[in-house]
Amino acid sequence: MAINTSSLTDPAALAGDAGAAAGVAPAFSPLYQQIKVLILQSLQAGEWKPGEAIPSEMDLAARFRVSQGTVRKAIDELAAENLVVRRQGKGTFVATHAEQHVQYRFLRLMPDSGDTTSEGPAERQIIDCKRLRAPADIARPLSLRTGDAVLQLRRVLAFQGTPTILEDVWLPGGPFKGLTAERLATHRGPMYALFETEFGVRMVRAEEKIRAIAADEASATLLGVPVGAPLLSVERIAFTYNDLPMELRRGLYRTDTHHYKNDLS
Repeated sequence: MAINTSSLTDPAALAGDAGAAAGVAPAFSPLYQQIKVLILQSLQAGEWKPGEAIPSEMDLAARFRVSQGTVRKAIDELAAENLVVRRQGKGTFVATHAEQHVQYRFLRLMPDSGDTTSEGPAERQIIDCKRLRAPADIARPLSLRTGDAVLQLRRVLAFQGTPTILEDVWLPGGPFKGLTAERLATHRGPMYALFETEFGVRMVRAEEKIRAIAADEASATLLGVPVGAPLLSVERIAFTYNDLPMELRRGLYRTDTHHYKNDLS
């Protein structure tokens, strides 16, 4: 990505560039936050792919004509937001959902035993995968227009042979053109890792709404529970860079052997 480095010699101009990139009016934000915005621009443009190393702090400082300490503070914030990962002695890398410790970054369902390693990876069964025109309640959270093309996926995740999560996933049709049920079924890694490597879409944050519901006949059949059994309903919107929504996911979770865990700070 080409960056207008001529404006970087002028702090006022840099503030204007950063404000425009963030989609807000120019503000007197700290210099390191302005550098953070410029690094985010490069991430969003795909200058550095998920899993790849970004330039060193020294190189970025020279590129943006600021101090190395300013760049370090910008990267500190990006690391805290799980957008980049520091590796001792190796450098800083673009975070990826393919890494073991973040494969289930947005999945908060934990076994009651507390031992996630004993379950192994989830067993995935694709129930349906089709393209359709988005109804209003799907288009709205994805910032689409009613009638725009979306991909709808339904799948069941099982742990140790027990169906545990029923998910309906909607994706905007344009960015995910070519995604099929066969590709999803044959992919062995996390779905978000597939989105990164084959479609250039990285989910960087998510918002969730949680409520308790009773299983209807269809969900009871797929999850192997009685009609009326209590389920946890989790609606998640996942965003890529610049707060662009790229996925709507509605999941129904069994909680007879699992619980929903969140770390608050």
